[in-house]
Amino acid sequence: MAGLKQIKSQIRSYEKTQTVTKAMEAVSAAKMRKAQVTALAGRPYAKAAVSILARVSGMKELSQNFSNGSNTNALYVVITSDKGLAGALNSSVLRATLADINSLGLKRDAVSVIAIGKKANDFFSTRGFRVEAFHNNNDKITADMVEQIVREAMNRFSMGEVGTVKIAFQNFISTLEQKPALYTMLPLSLGELSKVVDGIAPSKGAFSEPSNELEVPNAYTVEPSDEAVLEALLPKLAAIFVYHALLESQASEHSARMVSMKSASDKAGEKEEELTLEYNKARQAAITREVSEIIGGMEAMAN
Repeated sequence: MAGLKQIKSQIRSYEKTQTVTKAMEAVSAAKMRKAQVTALAGRPYAKAAVSILARVSGMKELSQNFSNGSNTNALYVVITSDKGLAGALNSSVLRATLADINSLGLKRDAVSVIAIGKKANDFFSTRGFRVEAFHNNNDKITADMVEQIVREAMNRFSMGEVGTVKIAFQNFISTLEQKPALYTMLPLSLGELSKVVDGIAPSKGAFSEPSNELEVPNAYTVEPSDEAVLEALLPKLAAIFVYHALLESQASEHSARMVSMKSASDKAGEKEEELTLEYNKARQAAITREVSEIIGGMEAMAN
């Protein structure tokens, strides 16, 4: 009977686990859709930003200011989640960032990191990289948060501390598919910004949109001066990278967690069925044994 109690306790444990994982699955599904809708709602603004950059990208004076010389130091803005239970969501972004660092042959003292999310902060801190700033990655993406991240990155770029600023995050492809993405945020590039905007809408499904090619003029005149336009324009365009990377990361996080929790719920259900069958067999064996003992006792008394 002790074995029956133990099996019954395990069944109840799996039932409770399944209740929790199903609740987390439902919450993640709602958050995933909300994050994707929010990203799509900002797509017209992002496309307008790309159009602006296309108009000024041909200007020689501005193009020179987009570069930071031969400085090989790099700053990585790495976006992960604060929490786990999301499969390989964070590890794939972190591996992609390390692979890029190794491919460029950068030493650790030439690399600095702005970590968004506890997983990124813990990962790079424990490996000896210099973490310049850390931000929690929760469900609230505010304008102040985006502005602060952009300001931290641009200050280091404009002061010549780094020659490149890259941003790494998990790109949302579909509910079942997310891929790590890594773009060069500074020096600013029309091609890189266009990739970010094109990646906002999925290639398939109800939210997919046809891609439109931009016409880039050969020349453009601005007032009051090239420097004044650059000073006002560059932070706004850089904010596009950060804002949509945060949205894509959130949609990917909730999607990955939803899939992980669904898998956990299914496994808990399967284990519960196995234990229930085992419990029934053990219970039937105990009943059969008791009946056999009673019958044997009655026969002994009769003799």
